[in-house]
Amino acid sequence: MARGYDGRLLELARIMADVTRYGITVKPGSKKGPLVEVSPDGSLTVFVRERAVDGAANDGVVRVLAEHFDVPKSAVRIVRGHTSRAKLVEVD
Repeated sequence: MARGYDGRLLELARIMADVTRYGITVKPGSKKGPLVEVSPDGSLTVFVRERAVDGAANDGVVRVLAEHFDVPKSAVRIVRGHTSRAKLVEVD
C-alpha cells in the first residue's frame, strides 16, 4: 500500500521530532575557544579559534557543537546564518 500525503506528513513529523534547533552567537578568532557558554536564559555562545575566512569558523562551530552535545559532526547542521555571527543550527 502506497503512503499518501498524510503518511508523508506523519513521517516528516516523526523525523523532525528528533531534531533540536538552537539559536547561537559565534565569536570567531577567540582566544577562549573552543568553548560553548550557556547563558542563564539558555542561549548559546560558541567561541572558536578559527577566523571567519572561507568557512573556517563555520567548520569550527560544527566541530565544537558536536563535541559539546556528544554527537557526530554529521549530526550538526547550520540552517541559517552561514555568513553571520548569529546562526540557527540543528542537532540530531
